Amino acid sequence: MAYSSTPAIRLVAATLVVVLLVAPATAITCSDVIKDLQPCVNYLKSGSGAPPAACCAGASNLASTATTTADKQTACSCLKSAAQNISLKPELAKSLPGNCGISLPFEVSPNVDCSKIS
Repeated sequence: MAYSSTPAIRLVAATLVVVLLVAPATAITCSDVIKDLQPCVNYLKSGSGAPPAACCAGASNLASTATTTADKQTACSCLKSAAQNISLKPELAKSLPGNCGISLPFEVSPNVDCSKIS
């Protein structure tokens, strides 16, 4: 079960990192994305309403750490990879940034072209 939640976390984290253009100078890894978005997995799989506070805190942290184009693209790729391995509700992933009070410059979608993120 832990393995199946890892992809969900990656999808959410990558999307948020790519979408939120903020953060420090350390390179982001998929492990970072997973760690930050772990609290979002159950919500993205079967939730409704507002995401848990821990999920929004992780999404905000991920967004603030993805400052470079490379970080954003890495986070995006991690999320897309995770999305292929788990069953998430696309509408929840798409609405997560807004539901967490985070503004993103593009739509959160498994169809986003990570290479075009700058």
